[in-house]
This record gives sequence, structure tokens and C-alpha cells, in this order.
Amino acid sequence: MDTSFLLTLPGIDNIELQFLQNLVTGMNDQQKQQFLSIYGARRKDPQTILLLSLLGLVVIAGIHRFVLEEIGMGILYFFTGGLCLIGTIVDAINYKSLTWKFNQAKALESANIARSFAVSQGTA
Repeated sequence: MDTSFLLTLPGIDNIELQFLQNLVTGMNDQQKQQFLSIYGARRKDPQTILLLSLLGLVVIAGIHRFVLEEIGMGILYFFTGGLCLIGTIVDAINYKSLTWKFNQAKALESANIARSFAVSQGTA
């Protein structure tokens, strides 16, 4: 299995694709499939984070931070109105970097799980 399976992820850009290709190097086909299923379920689409951030300007500030599992910042944004909307505007501008940081951590976790799963199954 080559790394073209990574292109099935929605909203993937070249930087993320290159990072993931390096991450799955050395994995067998079963590990790659396991990685894709775990990472695909945990990964957040950058456009979703942008929409949630913009939604925070008019409805509930900080919802995008809850989705990115930054509970403390989500609570802070909720009670301060997105830090008086300034933080929400900054997050709407920087949505790609927020999402990339989250996805990078989830990719590393997913790779470790896929590798350890294969080891526990005796297929490493």
C-alpha cells in the first residue's frame, strides 16, 4: 500500500500530507490501514474549525476550542465573550495553525497506537 490513501482525508494540504507520509514510513499495510482509520476518526477538518470560530462571533464564543480539546481556553472564551471577540477574530485568522497543531498531535498518537496494536497482534 502506498501513501496515496492519505489523500482520502478531507482538507489535507501538502504540509500535512508530507508529515503523514514521513510518519507512516516503515509501517506495513495493516499498520497503515489501522493508522488511517484511527487518525481519520480523530482528525479535525480546518474548514470546520473556521466555521465554528466564526460561529463564535455571533452565537457561542469558544466552541472551536472545545472541539480542539482545549477545554480551559473554551471556558475562558465562553465567559469572556471570546476575550471580547478579539481572541475569536485572531483564532478565525489562525484557524489553520490551530487545526494543524491539533492534527499533528493526533497523528502522532494514532501512529503509536497503530504500531503498538501490530506489536500486540504479533505482526510487527
